[in-house]
Amino acid sequence: MEFKDYYEALGVEAGAGEAEIKTAYRRLARKYHPDVSKEKGAEERFKAINEAYEVLRDKDKRAQYDQLKARGYRPGEEFRPPPDFGGFGGFGQQGGFGGGQGGFHQQPGFGGGDFSDFFESLFGGGRAGGGARARQAPMGDTRAKLAVPLEIAYAGGTQSISIDGRTLEVKIPAGIRPGQVIRLAAQGQGPAGQRGDLLLEIDYRPHGEFEVDGRNILYTLALAPWEAALGTKVSVPTLGGRVDLRVPPESDTGRKLRLRGRGLPGKPEAGDQIVELEVYAPKPQTDEQREHYARMAELFEGRAPR
Repeated sequence: MEFKDYYEALGVEAGAGEAEIKTAYRRLARKYHPDVSKEKGAEERFKAINEAYEVLRDKDKRAQYDQLKARGYRPGEEFRPPPDFGGFGGFGQQGGFGGGQGGFHQQPGFGGGDFSDFFESLFGGGRAGGGARARQAPMGDTRAKLAVPLEIAYAGGTQSISIDGRTLEVKIPAGIRPGQVIRLAAQGQGPAGQRGDLLLEIDYRPHGEFEVDGRNILYTLALAPWEAALGTKVSVPTLGGRVDLRVPPESDTGRKLRLRGRGLPGKPEAGDQIVELEVYAPKPQTDEQREHYARMAELFEGRAPR
């Protein structure tokens, strides 16, 4: 398999902070999201961006990856996990999510299949394990992490997992929160051949368009300068489908608009979707467009306020 440079995938330096990494991820995820991008190879690039963010957003995974990268590996080079390198959740260890005896992973289409062999060799089995190994809990129960897509956390549904060569269908209730546990009776790995329960701790998979803040969903909406200045109506995605959002005139970058009840369901009420505006300047493609920019520079006296 090939060594992957996750910093290069996000276009950031190795010393980038959390905010810079998150900003780079959001920008690239919007650009290459398969539902909107017409770029060649967008789907594969989107998967690579998600994989890189999965590692660099997690302090433990990032620290472990940095230790490995410091050994001088270069992107594209042939890679085999060093036998003397510990601390990862994979390397084919038994009980790991990567597929040893008792291994646990998500079925393709729910996240695990979106990760490269390189990722799985280090962290084992993708987001289903969150980089951790399945472990025995008291009374012979087995604990594991299960990362679910936001769409399933919003609407509820089922998710397929595989353990001990068995495929299980896990029912996910709408509005489930990170840290909550789903118990599957007699599906774990008990002592002396007996099966304890399988305890699945829920986490959310990173999403290409949305972030989560409690029960609120955060979304960044890119606007052209004239849309922000004059106001407009835009169709924006939500977990429950697209809705029309009216942007007031004289808006600016950083302004937040709220879609009531469009967040994750819960009691006493559902969360909201908070739309943060981000004004960008389209790149001029023609002489006429450049002339319009020059005219704008004259009318607005050339500079943005400092």
